[in-house]
Amino acid sequence: MEYNAKSLIADEFINDGEINETIAYAQEHKDDMELIDKIIEKAKLRKGLNHREASVLLACDNEEKVKEIYDLAEQIKKDFYGNRIVLFAPLYLSNYCVNGCLYCPYHAKNKHIPRKKLTQEEVAKEVVALQDMGHKRLAIEAGEDPVNNPIEYILDCIKTIYSIKHKNGAIRRVNVNIAATTVENYKKLKDAGIGTYILFQETYNKKNYEVLHPTGPKHDYNYHTEAMDRAMEGGIDDVGIGVLFGLDNYQYEFAGLLMHAEHLEAVHGVGPHTISVPRVKHADDIDPTEFDNSLSDDMFCKIAACIRIAVPYTGMIISTRETPEVREKIIRLGVSQISGGSRTSVGGYCEEERPHDTEQFDVSDNRTLDEVVNWLMRADYIPSFCTACYREGRTGDRFMSLCKSGQIQNCCHPNALMTLKEFLMDYASEDTKKIGEEMILKEINNIPKDSVKEIVRERLVKIADGDRDFRF
Repeated sequence: MEYNAKSLIADEFINDGEINETIAYAQEHKDDMELIDKIIEKAKLRKGLNHREASVLLACDNEEKVKEIYDLAEQIKKDFYGNRIVLFAPLYLSNYCVNGCLYCPYHAKNKHIPRKKLTQEEVAKEVVALQDMGHKRLAIEAGEDPVNNPIEYILDCIKTIYSIKHKNGAIRRVNVNIAATTVENYKKLKDAGIGTYILFQETYNKKNYEVLHPTGPKHDYNYHTEAMDRAMEGGIDDVGIGVLFGLDNYQYEFAGLLMHAEHLEAVHGVGPHTISVPRVKHADDIDPTEFDNSLSDDMFCKIAACIRIAVPYTGMIISTRETPEVREKIIRLGVSQISGGSRTSVGGYCEEERPHDTEQFDVSDNRTLDEVVNWLMRADYIPSFCTACYREGRTGDRFMSLCKSGQIQNCCHPNALMTLKEFLMDYASEDTKKIGEEMILKEINNIPKDSVKEIVRERLVKIADGDRDFRF
């Protein structure tokens, strides 16, 4: 099969031959400074790079050029996302699963992990616990099991989550990370008011994919890889992609990931809303050393920088799989969303002590949400709990057009400050509140429009007096 970014067949838009040729081309030209300079100059235009150009930058190991790449990634991130970091939490609904994925403890053959599925009453309790932490945005997760986790169960959970209003808390955006499904089911998710539909490819190498997914519906590489096209056909504007680094050669995954983004842009006129970069981690009966494709922290950060340069408008997500030290390094290179206070077990937020028996993976950053917020502000990032774009209809190509023009700054910066103020008033420790109030006073001056600046000042006073949920 030939490579064709506009094809709707997975083998053509994620083409094995093209990826291998790209890796070979990158290795051949990684010391070609004239070419690398041309690619960097193109990247400075903030219009992105194709998978082959970005792969050359990833292969380059010249220290001076790598520093240029890092500096450019940091600047591009500031240009489009400012110094804001959006916060969210995963909510695990069920670990029942019929698939045989070799890297996930939820695989069907794991007979000693306790299987659990939240009732709607338990979902409500989890949501209250998350609201009491200060979260406004969730990503719901569930194993693939048509009997235990049918689409109707997921829809009921979404309805329950949106219905819970506890004290000043409310979940304002529910992103959904569930298995590939039908156009009809994606329409149902759209009608339920979801934010982003997220699905990780795990690996773009078809041969390895089929080995890693020996049983269950997920074994079908093409059906899984073509899911985002069905989601967009079903009316979902915002989709999030990602690979699980460590399952295969990182150069292969990097090229495949960018080819997927190019495909979505070519076919639907808008690329992925987010790209996630998880790495294989230890979990119940899963030993990450069994996968012979682990990559160093430095290479992990380099991948993030090259993704940011290649797709400058796309949000990037890093989870609590990574340590605080790695998260601190990688955030400045392009990450715009992080999880905080996460628990990856089913029903874990209601437990005082973090349960480990139903975790999907070990959490490496165990800080509370308040501690993460405090850390971000000390590093001069604005923790944002904003969900305005989704609720104001700024999704898909509408969001991207605002992002590309830079106009989104007039919405995102003030929304970040107002949602931070809510967190400070309702959930923050005294130390976090003190740092946050100082940050808000400083950052108001960075709002581009004077008229918006004045509105924000007025609304901050109203938030202090008890009003909530202002947005631009």
